[in-house]
Amino acid sequence: MEIPASLVKELRERTGAGMMDCKKALVETGGDIEKAIVYLREKGLAAAAKKAGRIAAEGVVDSYIHGGGRIGVLVEINCETDFVAKTEEFRSFVRDIAMQIAAARPEWVRREDVPPEKVAQEREILRVQTLNEGKPEKIVDKIVDGRMEKFFKEVCLLEQPFIKNPDVTVGDVLKETIARLGENVVVRRFIRYELGEGIER
Repeated sequence: MEIPASLVKELRERTGAGMMDCKKALVETGGDIEKAIVYLREKGLAAAAKKAGRIAAEGVVDSYIHGGGRIGVLVEINCETDFVAKTEEFRSFVRDIAMQIAAARPEWVRREDVPPEKVAQEREILRVQTLNEGKPEKIVDKIVDGRMEKFFKEVCLLEQPFIKNPDVTVGDVLKETIARLGENVVVRRFIRYELGEGIER
């Protein structure tokens, strides 16, 4: 199978793995980039996966104000060294994430952060909705699983489509950034304010 160089380049950018390893992974997985990423991780070749366990205690807290002061975001993103924290590429990534939070209103960084009671509550609501739609009992759980995936994509920052390129997720952009910077990068926490939010009018 002929693998286009552009696909090899994209896989290399997303994983930090070597050119030949990327080509082999794409051949093995029939040119499916998502499966190739899994293949590289399983073989221990994806640099981002290796770096994910390293301590990231440096970084930056940045703010982003949008719409003439209507929306404000504070975000903390960590990396391993002060040197990387000062690079234009790291700062640019932080700004992109702050803009993402302002535009897409995530509530949590990753799905593991969603409280179990919130997951259970959402699942129950979706289950009742699905039953009310008259779907057969035996396929309800499968439908609810699919709708829960959609829920996580809406409320978890790393699972949202990236505002600058909706074909990839914020998590994908994070992995690419880790691969390029050569350090673990962690989106630690954020807070988003919207003017008048929660005030009864």
